[in-house]
Parts: sequence; structure tokens; C-alpha cells
Amino acid sequence: MLTKKLRIGIVCPYGWDTPGGVQNHVRDLAEFLMSAGHDVSVLAPAIDDAHLPAYVVNAGKPISIPYNGAVARILFGPIAFARVRQWIAAGDFDILHLHEPAIPSISLLACWAAEGAMVGTFHAAAKHQKVIYAIGPILEPAIEKLSARIAVSEAARLTLTNHLETDAVVIPNGIYAKRYANGEPQEKWSGNTIGFIGRFEEPRKGLQVLLAALPIIARFAPDVRVLVAGPGDPKEVEESIDPQLRHRFEFLGRISEKEKADFMSSVTLYVAPNTGGESFGIILAEALASGACVVASDIPAFDSLLGGGEFGALFESENPSDLAKVVIELLRDSDKRAGLSGKGREHAQIFDWDVVAEQIFSIYEMALVGAQEITLSSENRPWNRLLSRDGDKK
Repeated sequence: MLTKKLRIGIVCPYGWDTPGGVQNHVRDLAEFLMSAGHDVSVLAPAIDDAHLPAYVVNAGKPISIPYNGAVARILFGPIAFARVRQWIAAGDFDILHLHEPAIPSISLLACWAAEGAMVGTFHAAAKHQKVIYAIGPILEPAIEKLSARIAVSEAARLTLTNHLETDAVVIPNGIYAKRYANGEPQEKWSGNTIGFIGRFEEPRKGLQVLLAALPIIARFAPDVRVLVAGPGDPKEVEESIDPQLRHRFEFLGRISEKEKADFMSSVTLYVAPNTGGESFGIILAEALASGACVVASDIPAFDSLLGGGEFGALFESENPSDLAKVVIELLRDSDKRAGLSGKGREHAQIFDWDVVAEQIFSIYEMALVGAQEITLSSENRPWNRLLSRDGDKK
């Protein structure tokens, strides 16, 4: 692990005000690095400064664009570029850690603006995007500036390889496993309950698949309840539910991190019916750490995280009948639930920040050494700089 105190700049491309896996990852990483004694500054778009942590610098108000089956709130353009350059100059960082530098965002701007040790983490797992084809020629030189590349999953690594023909080391997202293991079961969320957490208005989160499965589930489990947590307006969703089943749904709105741990420790099953666009599934790792029995769609990222069904049950993506079948079987078999829960809790330890941060630290060390070699060799032999940057491809 790094023992020298470093000045680390982290760039988050997505609006800090909006809940999301990348934002949560950046927040937890920054706080872990600070707890280890490093100086950390995070640059991120935000609507206002009112609720930003002291370590976050506001890059400006984000704009919303469709991306990867969702709405991404990002920031780009000349004014943002000026702010990025100013932040880099003021920070005098030993290393920069850029998240999602392959999309038009402040991470890409930082990659253009900066020199020296830079690490890029790639989160997205998606089919070929038109935007990648359009800006590919300007992306590749920027990505080549990175001293090291991380992908949060094999699905994310393959996306990077397919889009930009470069590779990355796979290091998963981190979680505070102990925080979720210490969740306190709440009676109000207990019983024959199915839990769901996410931006349920986004089709790719798959709540409609669960809605379609509920009539079958309720036929065999008449007391089942579905608890939905996360941001969004439930009115439209409630109108689409069979009137005879509406009383089985409860929308909780946003819940705190402590409430999330309690929630996942309380429900009988945690269901993730996502239809695609997920590169890792940090919510699944958190659910496993809490001891929840997890049921998830068999999209590649979830299949990988759950070990092909060893640490949680899988169902055919976008197939409500198969979801219902898996849920009914688990609701009826407490021993099977307990077995999956125990295996899942143990498996979740590999995602704990103590483990994940050690791997990230090793990448930082490689990047720092690589950047130093580039600086020394570029004075008289400029071709060596390109060779050093491409060294991880050999």
C-alpha cells in the first residue's frame, strides 16, 4: 500500500446531486483515501454548492443527455474546460484519477488538459454507441495519455476493448462491507417481502418486469409485499399496477445509507430485474454484504458478480414468468435462501474497500513510476514516451 502522502485529484463526470453508482464509487474512494492520510480533491458537476462535501469542487451545472439507456447529467464545453484546467493547476496533484474518460465529460477534458500520472476507470458496459463512433478519432489520443486503465468488470473491459481497442485491469467497485453487515432488520420491512432499490422510472432498472411477475407470485404467496426504494414519482407506476395488487406495493422514496443497510437486512428477497446497461451492480454487492438473498436478471454483469448463480439466484432477463418461478421457489424454501445468503455474504468481502483500495493503490504506484519514466525519457528520446504509454498493451 502507498505510504507516501499524495495529492490526488479525482474527476467524477456525472452530476454529484444525482444518485448513481459512479458517484457513490467516487465518494467512497475519496473518503477511503482521505482516511488513509492522502489529500484528495474531487471535481464534479453539481447544481449548487449547498450540500457538497468539503472535498468536492463544483465544475458547473450539468446538462442531461440520453446515454446507455438512461439519462446522464454531464458537463462539457469551453467554459468547463477552463474550470478543469484551473482546478488542475491549483491542485498540483501527484496523480489524477479520471472516471469515464471515454465520454464527453469533464473527465475527458481533464485527460486533454493534464500531463503526468493519470489513471482512468471505465464503468460503462454497453453496445456500440453512436457517440463513440463520432468522437473516436479525438478520444484515442486522449486515452493514450493515461498511465493506467481500470475497468470495474469484465463487461466494462470488453466494452473498452471493443470501442477503443485498448485494454484495462479489472478492479471491481468497492463497498463498505461491514456497514451493510451491521444492518438492523426492521419489522416494518420484514415478512414475506421483496425489496427493490433504484431509479424505478428508468426502464432499464426493470421494475416493469417485477410488476409483470407479481400476479403469478401473489397467486402462490398471497401475503407477499413489494417494497420499492429510490428516487422518482410513483404515481405513473402505481396506475399501471393491477388495482387488486396495488395494496401489495409500497414506495419508500429515497432512503439513507443506514436505512439501505437495514432495508436489505430485512427483506426476504432482494430483486434486481435490470434489463441491461449495467457494468457491475454495486447494489448487488451491498445486498450480498447485508446477508440478503439476491435474485437478479442474468445480464452479463450480474451473472459474473453472482458467480453464475452460486452466490445469488438468476432468472432469464426480461422474462417475468421465469422471475416469478425463481421467486416462488425461494419464498417456499427457507434453507435454500439461507444457503445463498451465507455464500453471498462471504463472497461480498472481496468487494470491501480494504481489498479494492489495495488494488487501486498498486495501480497508482505503477502510474507514478510510469509517468516518471516518461518524463525522464522524453527529454532526449521522444519516441520512448509513446512506447511507455503503450506498455500495457504488449
